[in-house]
Amino acid sequence: MMKYAEEGLQYHIGVRKGDVGKYVILPGDPKRCEKIAKHFENPQLVADSREYVTYTGYLEGEKVSVTSTGIGGPSASIAMEELVKAGADTFIRVGTCGGMDLEVKSGDLVIASGAIRMEGTSREYAPIEFPAVADIQVVNALMGAAKKLDFSNHVGVVQCKDSFYGQHEPDKMPVNYELMNKWNAWLRLGCKASEMESAALFIVASYLRVRMGSVFLVVANQEREKEGLENPVVHDTEKAIVAAVEAIRTLIKQDKE
Repeated sequence: MMKYAEEGLQYHIGVRKGDVGKYVILPGDPKRCEKIAKHFENPQLVADSREYVTYTGYLEGEKVSVTSTGIGGPSASIAMEELVKAGADTFIRVGTCGGMDLEVKSGDLVIASGAIRMEGTSREYAPIEFPAVADIQVVNALMGAAKKLDFSNHVGVVQCKDSFYGQHEPDKMPVNYELMNKWNAWLRLGCKASEMESAALFIVASYLRVRMGSVFLVVANQEREKEGLENPVVHDTEKAIVAAVEAIRTLIKQDKE
């Protein structure tokens, strides 16, 4: 049993029971937490430890939180494990992704129904045969939010990797043959986008029996670039944030019923 610096204080994220709500938004970037917290009523900074920044406030009279996870599966899985110990049970990852399917354009939203486990963290939780899938209630809430807000969106499988540059410069990698062959397979299978956290979070959520979903802003699409199609770079994550907040409002109302 890990010894904590203080009794009840979660070792990495620095929160204890009562500090966070049942519903938590998970961005990667700690700097995005304050921006997300502004959508809550009466938000308060409750912890700032390593890459993990946590604010807690209220939506629909229910306590809600936002905790950053840093980049990738290892740090994201730590955040989820410790947030669940602190009382959270419903999560929405808000982040950025690179589009893959040609229909997925810069500035669109992608809602993940499942994730390709091309990363290492989930393998230390579940055999590779077990699928990384989002919670259906969270997916439906995100789809409803995107429709209500009239945000262009795509729902489907996303690819999760551990190497950002393995995606963007695969030909330079010693294992380029594997990266490029698999990328082409994902494209033929209709994969919507590439990102770095959902596969681990979906698997950890399955194991912990909590609800998890993901919504992403499409920054750009390298496949559209290759085809000479319009492909501006978009960085403003506000649409994804607003969709996640709206989805949490829906989930709170449904849970009360």
